[in-house]
Parts: sequence; C-alpha cells; structure tokens
Amino acid sequence: SVCQDLDERWVQHSSSRIDIASIVEKEAKRFNLDPLLIEEVIRQESNFQPQATSYVGAQGLMQLMPGTAAQMGVSDPNDPHQNIAGGSRYLAEQLSTFGRLDLALAAYNAGPGAVSSFGGVPPYAETQNYVARIVSSYNNRVQQERAKRSRTR
Repeated sequence: SVCQDLDERWVQHSSSRIDIASIVEKEAKRFNLDPLLIEEVIRQESNFQPQATSYVGAQGLMQLMPGTAAQMGVSDPNDPHQNIAGGSRYLAEQLSTFGRLDLALAAYNAGPGAVSSFGGVPPYAETQNYVARIVSSYNNRVQQERAKRSRTR
C-alpha cells in the first residue's frame, strides 16, 4: 500500500480510531484516483483533522461545502468514511469534467463555475496557491514512490 508511510494514518472519530489510509486506498480504487493525490488534498484541506471546519463552512477531512456534501451523498461530513468518499467522488468528477489536474484542483477549491467562467485556474491567490501546493507536493510524493520502487527491484 502506498499509504503505509502516512504519518497521519489514524484519526479519532467519536469513540473509535479510524485508519485513514485504508479509506483512502478504497476510495482511490473506487473512483480511479491515485491515493497519493487524495492524501495531498486531505493534507492541504484539513491537515488530517476530521472535525476541521473552515471560515466559509467547509467541513471534515476533505473540507466539503454543505451543498457539495449533500450532492455527493454525505450526511455526516465529519465522518471520515463519508467525507473521503464524497471528496474523492467530487475530485474524480472535476478530473473527468476538466481533464487536467490543475483545473480539477482549482474546481475543487473555487468551484467548477469559476474554472469554466475564467477558462482556467481563476485569478484568486488562494486558489492559485492551493493548486500549486498540491501539484508540487503530489509530484514530489510520486517521485519518492518511483524512487522507492526502483530501489526495491
């Protein structure tokens, strides 16, 4: 499993410890996403805090807005299973719609309408920084994984 070296693998939710990495792996397979990408979105969105709530009302590990959570079938955005499932589905939809990682991430952050109306990553500093940070950290993780695999061959 690629997520085995994930430091934030375990989180507390209600009275149970939850293995984030196994949820990420499952949803990555389900939505044909790289688990490393999901992890980097979670790291950027909530730093692996299941109860995180932003000043605009986004909630949970993947910081779903209430309307998005409802569209994705998430009834409890603080539940790690539901949040990662909903966030992964939403990210997969953006990738399918926009066909490029940078645009999909911009849509995840600023909304697909903003990406469509600007014809690319919107000129919002927050969104531009968000996209740059995730693309950079994701590419670094992918290179680390490749290096690990080539050493073990």
